[in-house]
Amino acid sequence: MSTPPVSDRPLSAAEARHRFLILRGLRWLSTGLIVPVFILIMLDRGLSLADIGLAVAAQGVATLVLELPTGGLADAIGRRRVLLIASIFSVGSFLLLLVAESLLLFAVVWAIQGVYRALESGPLDAWYVDTAQAADPEADIEATLARGAVVLSSAIASGSLLSSGLVAWQPLPGVDPLVTPVLAALVVMIIEVLALIRLMREPEIEASATLRQTVRAVPTVVREAVGIVRGSRVLTILVTIEVLWGLGMVAFELFTPAKLELILQDADLAAQIVGPMQTGAWIASAVGAALVPRLVRVVGGAQRAATVLLAAQALFVVAIGLATGPIGVVIAFLVTMMTHGAANPVHQGLLHRAVTHPGRRATVVSANSLAARLGGLIGSIGLGALGDATSLNTAILAGAGALALAAPLYLRARVPTSPAEGTLPA
Repeated sequence: MSTPPVSDRPLSAAEARHRFLILRGLRWLSTGLIVPVFILIMLDRGLSLADIGLAVAAQGVATLVLELPTGGLADAIGRRRVLLIASIFSVGSFLLLLVAESLLLFAVVWAIQGVYRALESGPLDAWYVDTAQAADPEADIEATLARGAVVLSSAIASGSLLSSGLVAWQPLPGVDPLVTPVLAALVVMIIEVLALIRLMREPEIEASATLRQTVRAVPTVVREAVGIVRGSRVLTILVTIEVLWGLGMVAFELFTPAKLELILQDADLAAQIVGPMQTGAWIASAVGAALVPRLVRVVGGAQRAATVLLAAQALFVVAIGLATGPIGVVIAFLVTMMTHGAANPVHQGLLHRAVTHPGRRATVVSANSLAARLGGLIGSIGLGALGDATSLNTAILAGAGALALAAPLYLRARVPTSPAEGTLPA
């Protein structure tokens, strides 16, 4: 029997892993290029901090509304198609960013970015897990997801440093230095589209299914996914953890810069520290993710590792709240981000193993992401109000409390170690 052409044969688990990591790196490299200049561009073009807050809110609303439907769309029409559509939205938002000067246009930029994030949340992970497990049911998906987290953090850190270098270098005479990283991000996005077309292979959707039919199927897919989560004790616990985790993340993601400003009593000096601190944080996150396989072996399983990591993160957030000097805040934040980088791939691995219906994997992943965003929204409003009513330190400690509350919940969820151990809930 002749060997099928390379282009037609199924991918091996190793091939799926390599392609997953390449695509993950390209996706977050463009984000790293944009992060250092996005806010500065808006300030430079006359927006106030209040205006910026309103513009950024457009992204959160768009993502929150579209998270589950777009996950269903990925399961309905294919993961690669959805990622290609997402890339088109991202390119469009970057192009609009080049010319936007009003609050309305910047709000549209952020809203389009929200659509992009909703579309790209889940499909690549779901594609990798399904492809790898189809080739090898015993494939170590946790290790690859951990490597993906390393690549993600490294790409953002590298992109951030490259962005700062481009602004300082000013390689394009006559072009606003702040815009240069945006142009570089556009180039990376185009490369990502070409890579998606070349590297991401998946079974074709049935020829009889038209786009309209598959889009109409999305609500059904979403309802089934909600039923799967509600019908699975494990998935319900994991999604509940994600809500509490999203709430707790506000304490260190949003409040750490405010803590530095409170200590230093100088917003400019605090800003000078925050930039390098963020780069260091993503490097620390990558280190944490790289240590995941060893940690899982040492503590005796992913559930115990997840519990230890989230509990440790809660303690380090407490350290941020109680720190009295900038060095203490920076060190506590870096270690918090290290535990965060390790905890996320462990949680994702548990989530994927708890999904016993591969055809609904992307939707369940999107439900998990939606839970995190919901927790973040609750935290932004609730912890912000608590901080105004009491103190910033109290709000940070309350966020740490949410993380501490979530940690032991992992021990109540017995996640199958292989897809064969579970069955689809009725």
